[in-house]
Amino acid sequence: MECGGSYELKQLCNALSITSTSAASPRRHRIAVGVFFFIAGFTFASWASRIPDIQGKLGLSEAALGTVLLALPIGLMVSLLMAGGLITRIGSKPVLLLAACLYAVVLCCLGLANHTWQLVLGLFFFGIVANLFNIAVNTQGVAVEKLYGRSILASFHGIWSLAGFSGAAVGMLMVQLQLLPWQHFAISAVAGLLMMLLAQPQLLRQRGQQEGKQPAFAWPDKKIMQLGLIAFGCLVCEGTMFDWSGVYFKKVVQAPAALHTLGYSLFMGCMAAGRFVADKVVMRTGTRRMLQGSGIAMATGLMLAVLWPGIVPASIGFVMVGFGVSSVVPMVYSQAGQSKTMHPGQALAAVSTVGFLGFMAGPPLIGFVAEASSLRWSFALVALIGLSTTVLAGTLKSPAGSAAPATV
Repeated sequence: MECGGSYELKQLCNALSITSTSAASPRRHRIAVGVFFFIAGFTFASWASRIPDIQGKLGLSEAALGTVLLALPIGLMVSLLMAGGLITRIGSKPVLLLAACLYAVVLCCLGLANHTWQLVLGLFFFGIVANLFNIAVNTQGVAVEKLYGRSILASFHGIWSLAGFSGAAVGMLMVQLQLLPWQHFAISAVAGLLMMLLAQPQLLRQRGQQEGKQPAFAWPDKKIMQLGLIAFGCLVCEGTMFDWSGVYFKKVVQAPAALHTLGYSLFMGCMAAGRFVADKVVMRTGTRRMLQGSGIAMATGLMLAVLWPGIVPASIGFVMVGFGVSSVVPMVYSQAGQSKTMHPGQALAAVSTVGFLGFMAGPPLIGFVAEASSLRWSFALVALIGLSTTVLAGTLKSPAGSAAPATV
């Protein structure tokens, strides 16, 4: 396949080592990658929406379910060790198509699990495939962003958030229709595969890379580690909001039962909305200032909920956290994809590894600190960690530099 269009566009395609049927139409690539972000969010939300039903089917206690669910992050961590090298060797498109197919298959297996060990094994592979999908689709997103020459990655993550809402809504419908989890998952899997078949021709492709040119693993340089730590601070906040916002509104805010999920809903809604406006804002302010502002928003929002734990101030605080969290990971991924020392897939995997440790560490940290002191002050600690995003972003060099040529 050849790059079409102007001489300048051909030069850009050569620099990116991309071959494409429609290099003169980056919008088609953007739509295709957006479809895959939707598949990722919808598939994961389909699983999450039926966890209570699967728990009941297998007769798992709360403690047993928590133990079983650990298989998923373990799979994610295993995948992080190989995702970057795999994408470097064969390219992001083949990895993404493979992951999309396996995602559908493993989702169906989760619905068919009749024993706890089967669910554990399924979740382990679900975690592996989910992260392969994540790194590959973000590598594609970074490449499309370079074709545009401006920030667009946050909008892809906004699509993921919308897909999560859609998957949860469909899950509620499936429960009302009394469909079994495996039936629900089969429908979701078929829908995902159909979307994949329609969108895959417009994904960006790379020329084959010789094995000796790029090592399967490269040690992250200072900037990549810095970006990983920024992601760590943000994802501690995000993981805390996912797992503890409802508990906070129940025990600290002491909201009525009907409003226990208010904080979580506001957080999720603002996180999704923030991702759709983040690209325009970052083009005006620059990445460094945007990251610094995000850290301040996270810290201020959490401290507002800590110091004035009423329904109104806590709700305002959680809104601020949602907007603060929304754009950090997309911006960090975008910057990692511009690395001049690492392949984009390797750089994204490295940043994801460090960042995901924050997502895993945040919720348990809240529990330990809450047990030792109180839930309110555990949120204050998370606010300080969120503020580290501002501090670290202030030391970034050339954070909003132009897109550096890289393979996809």
